Amino acid sequence: MFVVCLAAGVALFVGGVADAGPTRTFASGESVTVPVDPAEKPGVYIASDTQVSYDCAITGGPGQARLAKTTGTQTVTTGGAVWEQFLVINAPAKGDYQLTCVNQEQATVRYGVGPDAMSAVGGVAGGLVALIAIPVAGLLAAVAGTIVVLVRRGGARKRLAVGG
Repeated sequence: MFVVCLAAGVALFVGGVADAGPTRTFASGESVTVPVDPAEKPGVYIASDTQVSYDCAITGGPGQARLAKTTGTQTVTTGGAVWEQFLVINAPAKGDYQLTCVNQEQATVRYGVGPDAMSAVGGVAGGLVALIAIPVAGLLAAVAGTIVVLVRRGGARKRLAVGG
């Protein structure tokens, strides 16, 4: 029981950590179709070794979406890259939008779209709780089950000793 709960806790933790950062990446000048759900507050990320000037535009979809600057610095490390969220997509309705980002400098730059970095922190926190709580619950259930079995065996031995 404990081993199963430990495995479940680890799986949920890894799932929470995997939600951090961009889920779709693209190069400068590339236009990508992005499914946007306003309830998820998607963010636009950048990974670059140097500071660059960028220009991003979003079109299409069921309404006029806008890009807004992210407040503060929100970085996520995933897949060996450090991603900084720099924009949030404000879409009026759920749908597919076309996103394009370009930079002027000759630099290795990747852009990405994914869940807002702050919501990813919630996923990691929830995964951490699952990593601890589920195995502890499994351990308690295993200990309780062992105690019940030992008490019942002891009672059965006493009955056999009295009757035999």
